[in-house]
Amino acid sequence: MNRKSTLPKRLQPMLTTLTDAPFDDPDWVFEDKYDGFRMVSEIRRSKVALYSRNGKIISHSYIEVAKALEDVKSDAVIDGELVAIGEDGVSHFQLLQNALRHEAKLLYCAFDLMFLDGEDLRKLPLLERKTRLKAILPRNKLIAFSNHRKGSGKKFFAEAERKRLEGIIAKRADSPYASGSRTADWLKVKIGQRQEVVIAGFTAPRRTRPFFGALALAVRDDDAWRYIGHVGTGFSHQTLEELHGKLTRLKVTKSRFPDKVKDEHATTWVRPSLVAEVTFAEWTKNGELRQPVYLGLRSDKRRRTWCANGRRLGHSAPPSERRNQTMDPTFPIGGLGPRLTARTNNAARR
Repeated sequence: MNRKSTLPKRLQPMLTTLTDAPFDDPDWVFEDKYDGFRMVSEIRRSKVALYSRNGKIISHSYIEVAKALEDVKSDAVIDGELVAIGEDGVSHFQLLQNALRHEAKLLYCAFDLMFLDGEDLRKLPLLERKTRLKAILPRNKLIAFSNHRKGSGKKFFAEAERKRLEGIIAKRADSPYASGSRTADWLKVKIGQRQEVVIAGFTAPRRTRPFFGALALAVRDDDAWRYIGHVGTGFSHQTLEELHGKLTRLKVTKSRFPDKVKDEHATTWVRPSLVAEVTFAEWTKNGELRQPVYLGLRSDKRRRTWCANGRRLGHSAPPSERRNQTMDPTFPIGGLGPRLTARTNNAARR
């Protein structure tokens, strides 16, 4: 008979650690990395509550997904990613913005199961949890089971590149579910470069563009905000208008940067509370983003986005040694990923 467990007050998802390159290992499985945002679903007596990664209830924003999950025949807590599929058949984070929802198909990609009918499954092996998850998911066009491939991470990554996906996720096949933790059991390998940033200000409109010219971007570097450049591309007219409305309510009189930055005289400073995501070509020698493009706001992320030079797990460490690497608990959650405190001879590197 299964032991009933009390659900925690906050359902915290397990987090992934950024690594440099794909690898092959028979003890690991590989999944698509979706270009959406994390969503935990709690189903209790056919009533559904949807939560963002930081615990915010978002059921009212995605009523159609909540309705689809009512058909789960058990009480359950499911972890997954909400994505918007474009006409090209690929998920795009930008399409999740309210202004673009009508242009895409919503899909909840379920990949893990924390609780089932009162039983805490988090200490069970990953593949056993996924087997139970697949058995309870309803047949619905808004719900998908996240399939995986065993062992062949390099080939899986190459296929993801051809399909123009965001990347892949590597998971140790027998890994437990570590709620709220970022461990070396779940790794992410990205295609292209992205960065979560905090908006520190905006410049005046130029030429025919309304509302603002560009956004001043920042990351947290220890106890100070560090300037990493401006982004002036990637905005639709509606995005410019909506974002300008949010920013004008956050205006402050002084810059949060310790040093002068580009276009400071033409910048309106704001309280650093909005997290956005950008793509970019590379980091410059002086620590700024080259050719950044705005993707959208990340309402599911905290504003404590840290320095882009934060540590990440190097791919040179074999999986057997990755298991013995742990996160520095003093480092905040968000951004590129936390420092690693390695108990092996392989130092974690960027």
